[in-house]
Amino acid sequence: MDKFEKLTGIAAPMPLVNIDTDMIIPKQFLKTIKRSGLGVNLFDEMRYDRDGKENPDFVLNKPQYREAQIIVAGDNFGCGSSREHAPWAIKDFGISCVISTSFADIFFNNCFKNGILPIVLPKEAVDVLMKDAEKGANARMTVDLPAQTVTTSDGEVFHFEVDSFKKHCLLNGLDDIGLTLEKAASIDAFEAKAAAARPWV
Repeated sequence: MDKFEKLTGIAAPMPLVNIDTDMIIPKQFLKTIKRSGLGVNLFDEMRYDRDGKENPDFVLNKPQYREAQIIVAGDNFGCGSSREHAPWAIKDFGISCVISTSFADIFFNNCFKNGILPIVLPKEAVDVLMKDAEKGANARMTVDLPAQTVTTSDGEVFHFEVDSFKKHCLLNGLDDIGLTLEKAASIDAFEAKAAAARPWV
């Protein structure tokens, strides 16, 4: 998993509330167990019409937001079913940070396990960031995880809270497997000792 430290990028405004995981990645794309390749189907039913043509009115199809790395969203982002494909699709598209007033718990935790930083801020702060995002590609936000701040293109700074363990994992690029591998030497030593003590096992 890639490390997340400091990100300066384009933010896409998505003021809809209750954006659920079926909207993020519809159920027909859940057959794969690969984390790559899902970005093209992110927000599929909003991005494309029935003929598969792009909807020019959808934010991520607009030229100024095609390279967005941040989403500023309405309340209760990631609600619905607990599909891990949702953060997979977001990350594969190129989004590394989602900012909202609230997230569904399972989606929120899955983000950290997949290299995405979900930031919870008060509505007043999200409203300011939403307006900043609406400026387009010339307005770039900066998300600083070590400092726990989001800075608008105009220099306004908002501080966010993040669990210290989850912060550690993102800063060091550690998913569940990475965390286990950090203890590889201890695991090997334990197994060697156990094998010597109980060779019949």
